[in-house]
Parts: sequence; structure tokens; C-alpha cells
Amino acid sequence: MSPTAARKPGATGIRAKQAQDTRAKILKAAIKVFAKQGYASGRVESISKAARSHDRMIYYYFGSKEQLFVEVLETIYTQFNEAESKLDLDLADPVHGLEQMVEFVWQYYLDHPEFVTLLSSENLHQGKHAKKSLKLKEISGYAISVVQKLLDAGQAQQVFRADVKARDVYLMIASLGYFYNANQYTLGAFLGEPLMEKTALEHWREVIKDTVLRAVRVNLSGDAVVAVSEASQNSEA
Repeated sequence: MSPTAARKPGATGIRAKQAQDTRAKILKAAIKVFAKQGYASGRVESISKAARSHDRMIYYYFGSKEQLFVEVLETIYTQFNEAESKLDLDLADPVHGLEQMVEFVWQYYLDHPEFVTLLSSENLHQGKHAKKSLKLKEISGYAISVVQKLLDAGQAQQVFRADVKARDVYLMIASLGYFYNANQYTLGAFLGEPLMEKTALEHWREVIKDTVLRAVRVNLSGDAVVAVSEASQNSEA
């Protein structure tokens, strides 16, 4: 066996690793550029410069600027799910578990402003890139399934309403956190309040928790009374 032939397996592995690294660097740079400049203004040249690569490599690995942006959206949602999967949600105490979920989502928005700005950019384009993704439906399915586990636990303990839908709870949590962050500057100017100060952020976090829990918890003065009344009527019958 020639020395060249003997090196081929290792060389192939090294090239594959280099290609993987280059692709990852481009994707990371694209997230930063698109988050700062938006899809329309985010130039391929800016991305390749930030990645210390070349324009042709972006087209080689992603095919087009548009497909690169689609993968950026898939990546930020995947990163969100990966962070969420590390949560140790309290299913034994689903009320506390739901509070954990709210706190996680709220803090994630604060810690990852690029997540909010990229989604805002995509909404300006009416979601046309997101609609081309084959993965987002699967990714969203996981996020909603996490909420469903909490609802199932709460409904089994009869502390959560039986008619609550996981999709609706997910939208409630996401919208209350996203809107505040995405519109922090205009809202701050409109209300004349410093919305991003620590006390303001802590207050809104508690508002979200309270709102969500009020929406999903059994109303002891309503639902429970009705249940008791129905049980009483059934026993009399």
C-alpha cells in the first residue's frame, strides 16, 4: 500500500471536519449579520467577511442567500429547543413547572436578542422563508409537546382546566414575552417608561406568570363549584 493510499481515510476525515467547521462558521456569522441588518440588508459579502471565508463558500454550502436565511431560522429555533430540553420541569408540581417554563422563555428572549430580531425581520417578509423550511413544523411540535406534558400533569392532579390547549398556552407565553422585547423601544417611548430596567423586567416576568396561571388553573370559585354541584345532583338522582 502506498503512503498516499494509507493517508486517505484520515485525510477524508480531516476534510470533512474542515468543511463542517466552515459551514458552522458561516451559519454563526449569518445569524449575527441578519440579526443586525435584517434579511434584506444582510449582504453575502458581510457574512463571508464575518466568517473569515469567501462568498463562493456560502453558495457552495447553502446554495443561496435565501436558503442560508432559512437555515438560520431553523438553527435559532433548534437552539431554543435544545436549551429548553435541559430544563428539569417539575411535573410533580405542575403549577411550579409552568412557572419554570414561563421564566425560561422570558429569560431566553432577554439573553438572546438575536432570536427576537431575526423573527421580527422574517415577519417583515410575511414568513416567506419560514414557510420554505421542512423542519420548523417538527421543531414547533417539540416545543408544544413540552407544554402538553405540563398540562397533562396538571389536569391529572385537577389543578389545570381540562379544556386548555397546549398550543394556546404556548402562544400566550411566547406572545407576552416576544411583544415586550420586540417593541421595547417604541413601547418605552410611548409609555415614557424604562422597560428594560431590572425592576421593570422582573415585574413583567411576574405578570406573564400570573396571566398564564390564571388562564389554565381550575377556578375554585367557579369550575370546582360547578363540579361539586353536578356531583351532588348525580348522587341525588
